[in-house]
Amino acid sequence: MAWTRYVAIGDSFTEGLGDPYPGGGWRGWADRTAQALAARTPDFTYANLAIRGRVLDSIIDEQIPEALELRPDLVSMSGGGNDLLRPGIDVDTLSLRLDGAVDRLRADGADVILFAGVDPIGSPIIKHTRGRVALFNENLRAIAADRGAYVVDQWAMWVLKDWRMWGADRLHMSPEGHRRLALSVLETLRVPVGDDWREPLTPLPDVGRSAMALWHLNWARGHLAPWVGRRLRGRSSGDGITAKRPVLTPVD
Repeated sequence: MAWTRYVAIGDSFTEGLGDPYPGGGWRGWADRTAQALAARTPDFTYANLAIRGRVLDSIIDEQIPEALELRPDLVSMSGGGNDLLRPGIDVDTLSLRLDGAVDRLRADGADVILFAGVDPIGSPIIKHTRGRVALFNENLRAIAADRGAYVVDQWAMWVLKDWRMWGADRLHMSPEGHRRLALSVLETLRVPVGDDWREPLTPLPDVGRSAMALWHLNWARGHLAPWVGRRLRGRSSGDGITAKRPVLTPVD
């Protein structure tokens, strides 16, 4: 399949946080995927409407109408991750909202890429969301099968359990994480690529328990606490942020 009009919607995951361009701004797996698709397809154009901090309802209500106005033939949609971090979230209600969104995109003629969430088993505190992430993933896979969407299964990407795939905040991927995820997206779309996201990493040296505990503590103080503080104040990291690539344009 040769897509020519790709629109990415979602939150910070799709915006590309953690993967900076040398001259400023965020690259991320979606830009990397678009660059690979553009290299194979004449007249290829790409837009990225994703904004950090967005919950699924915001993505559906704000970004999907903007995306459909662009008449895409390929849409990647990542959402729900910020919702699943919040206590008391109803996973089934969240899944129904996702199903309606995918149905709407497919009815408009676009192919859709969805993302099963990463297994958080190795992350202190966030690992307590594992059950609801797993349930949401199962619902997402069922939605994709029913609606004819692609699924990038991050839960099965064992390489993402290596902390080198993540930035210091442990919520956003590192440049290498974004690179490998783009390879997985392209593989899911059956686009031939030269590299493989499964390429083994150099083993890390053993780290003592006390050093690991201090590392976790510094993360909690420097990244988790500010995140919780914003939630308590009703603030978002995306307040005042606009989409980095709001219209379809050629990819350099």
